[in-house]
Amino acid sequence: MRFEFATATQIVFGAGVLAEAGRLARPWGSRALVVTGASPQRAEALLGHLGKAGIAAEVFSFAGEPSTATVAAALAAAQAAGAQLVIGFGGGSAIDAAKAVAGLLTNSGDPLDYLELVGAGRTLTQAAAPWMAIPTTAGTGAEVTRNAVLGVPGHGVKASLRSPLLLARVALVDPELTLPLPPALTAASGLDALTQLLEAYVCRRANPLTDALCAAGLPRAARGLPLACRHPQDLAARTDLALASLWSGLALANAGLGAVHGLAAPIGGRFPAPHGAVCAILLAPVMAANLAALRARDPQNPALGRYTEVARWLTCRPEATADEGVAWVGSLVASLPVARLAAYGVNPGSFAELAERAQAASSMKANPIALETKELEGVLRAAT
Repeated sequence: MRFEFATATQIVFGAGVLAEAGRLARPWGSRALVVTGASPQRAEALLGHLGKAGIAAEVFSFAGEPSTATVAAALAAAQAAGAQLVIGFGGGSAIDAAKAVAGLLTNSGDPLDYLELVGAGRTLTQAAAPWMAIPTTAGTGAEVTRNAVLGVPGHGVKASLRSPLLLARVALVDPELTLPLPPALTAASGLDALTQLLEAYVCRRANPLTDALCAAGLPRAARGLPLACRHPQDLAARTDLALASLWSGLALANAGLGAVHGLAAPIGGRFPAPHGAVCAILLAPVMAANLAALRARDPQNPALGRYTEVARWLTCRPEATADEGVAWVGSLVASLPVARLAAYGVNPGSFAELAERAQAASSMKANPIALETKELEGVLRAAT
C-alpha cells in the first residue's frame, strides 16, 4: 500500500482563533491583500487584528464566484499595493481567488496560462506568496486544498488552477465566523461538505488516512447540518460543520471526488448556479445512479460496501442499507432550503451537453464507476 497526503503547513481551529490572524501573518510581511466577498464589512475584525500586528491591508471584494477576470483584477490590486502576503477571508470563492492571486504573485503570466482543460496548463514553478485561508462558511474545505476553481468567461466552464505550491501557509478555521450564515447558505455549504466526504470515501483513490477523516466527518455533518439550519446560533452544531468541512477538504485533496462534482463544474460554468446548492441537489441522484451501475456492471466493487457504511453513519442505524442511505440524503435535502436545478435555468435541452462536458471533468475520473452519458442525463433529469 502506498499513498501520499499533503495539506496546509499549519491548521489552527477553534472558536475565537480569528484573533490570532495578525500574530500568525506578521512574519510574512507588513503589507497584505485581503480578498473577500461582496460584504467587505465582515472583514473589519480581521483588519483590526492585522493592524494591531503592524500589517497594513488593502481589501479586494467581489460578488459571486471567481473568474479569471476576478483573479486578474485582484492580482493587479495586490501588485499596486506592494502586497507581501495574501489572506482569503470568506467562502470558498474568496479563498479560491486568494489562492490563485498568491500563486500568480510569484509566477508570471495570466490565470488562463495555468488552467486545466481550457487553459495552457502551465505548471507553477515558484512557491506561492505566503497566504492564509480564513473560511467564513462551512462547506468547501478550500482552506486546505491545492486548487482554485475559476470561471472562464467565453468558455462556459469552470476550470482549476492546481498545484501543491498553492497550499496555504495557515488555514485558520473559526466556527464563530459561521454564526451569521442564513439557513439557505448554511444548507448549501453544509451539503457540499457532506458531498465531499461521501464522494471521497467511495471514490477510486480513497486511502486509509482519508477514510478516517470521512468516517469521522460524515456523522458530524449529518448531525450538525439540520441543527445549524434550525438554530443558527448553536455553536456546537456550527463546530461540527466546520470540522466536517475542514476534513472534507483534506479528504478530497488527497483522494478525489466523483460524479456530483463532475457534473457541478459544467453546470456552474454555464448557469448562475451556486456550487454548494448544485452539489446538494445532485447528491442523492448520483448515489442512486452509482449504485445501479455498480450492481449491474461491477457487483464486486468495494464501493458498494462503502455506500452501506455511509448509510449506517448517516442514519445511525447499524442495519441500514445503501438504498436507505440514498433515501436519507434525499429526505435531508428536501427538508432544507435547497432549490432544484430548474431554478437556475437548467433544462432538458442542456442535459446532453452538460453530461458530455462532465465526462471530461477531473472529478469524474475518481468516481467509483464510469457512468455513461445516458446515466448522467438521468441524474440531471432527477435533479431538475
